[in-house]
This record gives sequence, C-alpha cells and structure tokens, in this order.
Amino acid sequence: MIHPVDLRSDTVTQPTEAMREAMRAAAVGDDVFGEDPTVNRLEEMAADRMGKEAAVFVPSGTMANLAAIMSHTQRGDEVIVEERAHCYLNEAGGMAALAGVIPRPLPGERGVLTPAQIEAVLRPPNLHFAPTRLLCLENTHNAAGGTVMSPHQTTALCATAHAHGLRVHLDGARIFNAAVALGTEVRLLAQDADSVMFCISKGLSAPVGSLLCGSAEFVARARRARKVLGGGMRQAGVLAAAGIVALETMVDRLAEDHRHARVLAQQLAQIPGLRVDPSSVQTNMVLVEVPQAAAVAQRLATHGVLVLAVAPARLRLVTHRHIGMAEVERAVAAFARVVDETVDAPPAGRAELRGRQP
Repeated sequence: MIHPVDLRSDTVTQPTEAMREAMRAAAVGDDVFGEDPTVNRLEEMAADRMGKEAAVFVPSGTMANLAAIMSHTQRGDEVIVEERAHCYLNEAGGMAALAGVIPRPLPGERGVLTPAQIEAVLRPPNLHFAPTRLLCLENTHNAAGGTVMSPHQTTALCATAHAHGLRVHLDGARIFNAAVALGTEVRLLAQDADSVMFCISKGLSAPVGSLLCGSAEFVARARRARKVLGGGMRQAGVLAAAGIVALETMVDRLAEDHRHARVLAQQLAQIPGLRVDPSSVQTNMVLVEVPQAAAVAQRLATHGVLVLAVAPARLRLVTHRHIGMAEVERAVAAFARVVDETVDAPPAGRAELRGRQP
C-alpha cells in the first residue's frame, strides 16, 4: 500500500519506536497532585532547555498560549500581537472569549514586529484606555511560512516591552526549528521572554503535548489556568515519556526537514503556474501561491498528495520526518500533473490555475 505524501502539517508525525517503548514502560502517578515522576522529569528538562525556572506540561499549544495569556493579564487588558499570530487567528478566539483580553494586531515583516511599532501604539495611563499588559511573539512564525526571529530581534522587542512595563510571551511551538535553522542554542531565543511554550507534537514527533515555561511564580499561576481550562491530566507520564525521547533524540534531525523543504520549494518554483519563493524558506514550510488553492488541494489529493489551503490563493506545505526525497519527488510530480491536467482542461479551468494572484 502506498501511503499519501502528507504535507498538511508536521502534527501528522507518528511517534518513533523508542517513544512507543518509553510510553509502555513509563513510571506514572497523579500529575494533578504533582506525583507523576515522568511528567516531573519532562518539565525539568523543558525548563532547563529554555533557561527558565519551571515548566508545566499541557495537552496542546493552544492551551499553553491561552494559559500564558491568562497568567500574565487580567480581563480587559490589551495584548499586542502580530496580525497573523497563531494565538490571534488560529486559536478559536480563546484570548478574547476565555482570557477576556483585547488583541491589538500589528503588521509584521514576515511575521516579525519592530521595537518602533511597539512604541508607536503604547498609550499613557488613562481610564478610557484598556491597559496594555502583554506582548506576544511567535518563533517560528506559522502564517509567515515558518520564518525565524533571531536572538537579537527577540532581545530588542523584549527590552522595549519591559521598559514600558509589559510582559512578553513567546509562542515557540516550533522554536527548535528556529534554533536549528539559526545554528544557535534554543535558550538564547527564549532568554528574554517572560514565558515561552513549545510543542513536542509537531516536528519532534511525540504524540501529544506542549510545555509552558517561565518563572516558578508564573508556572504556579499557569497550573491554575491549566486546571480552569480542563487540562489537568492524571497519569500523564505515558505521554510525557514520549516527550522526553523527543527532546533527547529528535531535535538535531530537524535540519533534514529544512533541507527537504528547500529542495521542494526549488523544484516547485520551476513549474509554470505556481509562484514559490525558495529564498523565503527558512525552516520546514513552503508557501505556494496559486489561484483557487482549495480546488488545487483537492486535485492534488487525488494524486496522493495532501496539502493545506491556508488562503484563497495559498497552499502551505510542511516537511517532517516522514517526508524524504522520495516523497518530495512524488509531491513535485503531482503538482506537475495537476498543472498538465489544467492545461488540457477547457479555457476557464486553465485560467483558474495559470492566473496571477490579485
């Protein structure tokens, strides 16, 4: 049986055999009581990797971001975000519906804000204004195509926020991808943020979970937020065991995913009718501009290639450990076939794929 080439996300990764064995043999206890030794070990490892005092294991990155926002703010506060930030666009409005905060979206350059932009929107204390309490950053930036933010950029943004009394939360769902791409220690990307979360369920291939890291005081508040959100897990060491293996064995290999993404982008860029910028590929994501993206994704699926339409004229392709050069070649061939099918179609169909993005 030939499996589909699944480029929808790195969340589709399957746990390794070492993870499955660790899960089977995991020592467990009641994590809500703080008695699961495997969860405790994972949290200690996560805090150490990020250079923070403590960490808390949560079911998802969305919950981690929401718990962080709840722990840094009060209802009615304002939170500065990049306008395509995942916590703003792709987390079901939880920051407003559950944390009760007001997002202040700003346009970034490939997902990255500048200190001057932060300075420009800050207001003096006034009873008419929602107080600005938090700046949320994202590294890598999902909607911008997996772009990275350097330690220097992060430090500058955090310094500006702290100078005005704001806290900083870093959505580092794929922060290990950023560290590998930059050739730097991951803690350097997180050191100036007051809190940082990362996912073990994406490129690191663990089945479930994220870690939210910060000071001991912050993590204590975040544990309560996790409880409020229904994220208190019991014998969660079964899941944490896979996360330990992920941190110990799966980080360095992310460079392979980045290499495959660059090759994929270079080859797709040669297909007429597709708009791809290989120079923009920094980690494991490739953005393909094509009209009627959803329809193109459906046609690709009939050729055994799964991709995600993230905008009316944009597809997102994500490489991961199940995507090797053979899968890259299959994906490129499928794209070429879809273009050929469209060329052979009636003129209206041809215009659909060949046309330029508005």
